[in-house]
Amino acid sequence: MAERVARAELAALPPVTVPRTPLQRQRAVAQVAFFALFVLAPPLDLFRLDLTLGHFVLLGQRWTLGLSAFQQGVIGPGEAAFNLVVRGFLPLAALVGAFLWTSWRFGRLYCGWLCPHFAVVELINGLMRRASGRPSVWERRALPALQPDGRHVAPNAWYWIPTAVAVVAFAFLWALTLLTYLLPPAEIYANLLTGALTRNQLVFVTAATVALAIEFAFARHLFCRFGCAVGLFQSLAWMGNDRAMVVGFDVRRAAACQDCNNACDNACPMRLHPRTVKRKMFTCTECAECISACAQVQARQGRSPLLRWVAGADALPVVTGRAPHDRRD
Repeated sequence: MAERVARAELAALPPVTVPRTPLQRQRAVAQVAFFALFVLAPPLDLFRLDLTLGHFVLLGQRWTLGLSAFQQGVIGPGEAAFNLVVRGFLPLAALVGAFLWTSWRFGRLYCGWLCPHFAVVELINGLMRRASGRPSVWERRALPALQPDGRHVAPNAWYWIPTAVAVVAFAFLWALTLLTYLLPPAEIYANLLTGALTRNQLVFVTAATVALAIEFAFARHLFCRFGCAVGLFQSLAWMGNDRAMVVGFDVRRAAACQDCNNACDNACPMRLHPRTVKRKMFTCTECAECISACAQVQARQGRSPLLRWVAGADALPVVTGRAPHDRRD
């Protein structure tokens, strides 16, 4: 009862807004920059697989395994094997190794800070919350109108219009971008602007747009949790390191949560509970939205946040579920 009264009193206070945290601003910049890179990489010839030429294009240069020269008899099997290792195996091994090492140390950092799909997930979450109070059609209850920064945002059904527009527009943009990774971008964009897409191009764009629109509207969280191999391998690597970076909760100050409306849980794009043990945060994207929400709520009360990133020995209590003073290393 006392907790309900405290929350009611807090909600009744005049709105005191707290600016976005540095983490929120930094992540927004990283997401926008990487999304732009994702869309512009093919037309700028930064990276793409050209199926018409039969090879990759990397930084404007042809990237092949050099096997055509072997097939033509220009080089012998030894040089062909060398080319295969140097041009194929070693770059791939280095890329995968760096990716897994980063995941082992920092978790799904790529998902939360760079992934162009997750950026769309969060945008649609925000629009759906403005439209219905729920970040997903599968959410059982509406989230509180009181935001971590102190604003009161009531649902407005008119926001379903920009939500629907965003779902279809981003689905189309994704479909078109994926096609430019496979076929010459100049040809695709020229055909699009002149209304002269070939039958196969039109079928690909249409089918991909429909599939992505359905996924963005209804299953985007399910895809991130269970359908994305990139995210799954990051989570598996992260779970294999008990000392990896993770969101930690200061249990000694848990009483400070009593006048909060679970802002950290409400802010999580993956609908996780940041104050729990690591195994229950398997799909955490390290987006730090829970950390920022806690920081904003506590700042309005003149207190320091209860959530923060921890690593090394400080991460062990999150793994074991025991308080720091109970830890038995």
